[in-house]
Amino acid sequence: MFIDTRQVDEGHAVHTTVCIVGAGVAGITLALEMDRLGIDTCLLESGGYTPDDETRDLYRGENVGLPYAFADGSRSRYLGGSSNCWGGWCRPLDPWDFHKRDWVPHSGWPFGLEELAPYYARTHALLRLGPDNFDPAFWEPAIDRRDVRRVPLVTGHVRDTVAQFSPPARFGKLYRKDLERSRFVRVFLHANAVNIDTDASASRVTCIEVATLTGRRIAVHAKRFVLAAGGIENARLLLASNRVQPAGLGNGHDIVGRFFMDHPRIMSASVHFSKTWSRNKLYDIKYHYQNAAVSAHGTPISSQFALQPETLRSERLLNARAWFFSTFYGEGSAASEALIRCKQAWLHKDQPGWRLRDDAATMLAHPLDTIGFGLTRLLQPRALITGVKLQAIVEPVPHRDSRVSLGEARDRLGMPRVKVAWRLDELVKRTFDRTFALLADELRASGVARVELDAPLEGHPWPTKLEGTWHHMGTTRMHDSPREGVVDRHCKVRGIANLYVAGSSVFPTVGANFPTITITALTLRLAEHLVRSLGEPDAVVTLAPGRQPRAVPPQAGLDTLPFAAQSLLRAAKE
Repeated sequence: MFIDTRQVDEGHAVHTTVCIVGAGVAGITLALEMDRLGIDTCLLESGGYTPDDETRDLYRGENVGLPYAFADGSRSRYLGGSSNCWGGWCRPLDPWDFHKRDWVPHSGWPFGLEELAPYYARTHALLRLGPDNFDPAFWEPAIDRRDVRRVPLVTGHVRDTVAQFSPPARFGKLYRKDLERSRFVRVFLHANAVNIDTDASASRVTCIEVATLTGRRIAVHAKRFVLAAGGIENARLLLASNRVQPAGLGNGHDIVGRFFMDHPRIMSASVHFSKTWSRNKLYDIKYHYQNAAVSAHGTPISSQFALQPETLRSERLLNARAWFFSTFYGEGSAASEALIRCKQAWLHKDQPGWRLRDDAATMLAHPLDTIGFGLTRLLQPRALITGVKLQAIVEPVPHRDSRVSLGEARDRLGMPRVKVAWRLDELVKRTFDRTFALLADELRASGVARVELDAPLEGHPWPTKLEGTWHHMGTTRMHDSPREGVVDRHCKVRGIANLYVAGSSVFPTVGANFPTITITALTLRLAEHLVRSLGEPDAVVTLAPGRQPRAVPPQAGLDTLPFAAQSLLRAAKE
């Protein structure tokens, strides 16, 4: 069921069992699980079905760290959240991404890959992925042809990895009918969470205060509250909810908003292929991205290079992924950039100040660059490739001073706008340098290519070509110690009995893989924990939208839960 909050009576009180803030991948995944288990749920979404400029403006803030775009064009504040601008890359974290490493400060998860493995398996249906297998040897027999085949690796330092592509799954569109038909989930659109209200000791959330851009205000009362608004907005809402605790909720150790992470991305070096390997598409982002010609077992895939875990340990490096990046005719010109902006406008991406007539004039003034780049992107002829580079993303070090904080400016709802300070450790530069160097040695030794390396990054300022990947992570990190984490291993906010966080903001470290599949797996795990917590004596379980919540008597416990939830609890106990 969908409800336009702008049409709800002023001051209305909504009562439910579970309240979720944010209808992106985490929020919708959790809502679907609550619906499957028959638990009354309220899902709050700031936007509507499509993007609009007024809602999008609520994301804007001030950048005070490395040059970094964190609002316009990089997030989507409407139903489906960032799945609306997601590229579809999927690969679980590596086993060692969960480990504590003595050369990586603040590293280590409270549990290992084995804890998430069964939930990773369940993500494949939600994300529309292929087989639950990421071993290159599994895929090799189905992709082994002249232009799509694995590179021989001979030095022992480099390995190749496989990622799968989701179509990509746009959660707002893909699961809209499921949410419309749901008996147990009410989705409130245009509903902006502006405050988390608590009791006098801030040990329990009593309600979420909700505002619309039209000036209407309501309150949502629940027994369990889950923040699923993204790596920046989760922190912002906790920090801004400071009526009882001046530093914000869950912030007794000044951690909320800190350890903000994104995967830095850099293009470097020049690659000169041997004739045998010049047409291979498997490792080239310009050819393997969502390409039906690079698929196996009915699933589009791609391969990336990474360093062996033994090499990471011996050289004390971070995790990284690298691939080839073919440069097309006209790429980087004013005309190609104008053409890309026009495509982004067609996809409804936010580009403040964009004007079609300006870009049209640029493209008309440079017809060869416009047509050459456009045709090359569309048809991908090898003859129009002007060069090949290496591109890589590197795992960031959890950095306490890389953070999201509140600024002085306020948005239309009266919420403080954010200040984002993205900071990166010197170890990140060294990891880029060594990853490129070891990969160059590998390609040369295996006869694949000759690589001309660029000047090293270490010891120099970050180049202007440094980019993020819009993976906002780490700001409500998970840890077994309250001095190191905002949430515990069950994603519950420390010191608050009924407040949880879903999404990549709980990642303690982030590896060098794409976060969406891990967000989904963690959310499925959280759903099971929430159901178990609802078997506690203080729980309220409402069985259908519109009914008043009923208390679960202390002696009733498990038997009062919906049948599906009972089954899940019994299985967990066994």
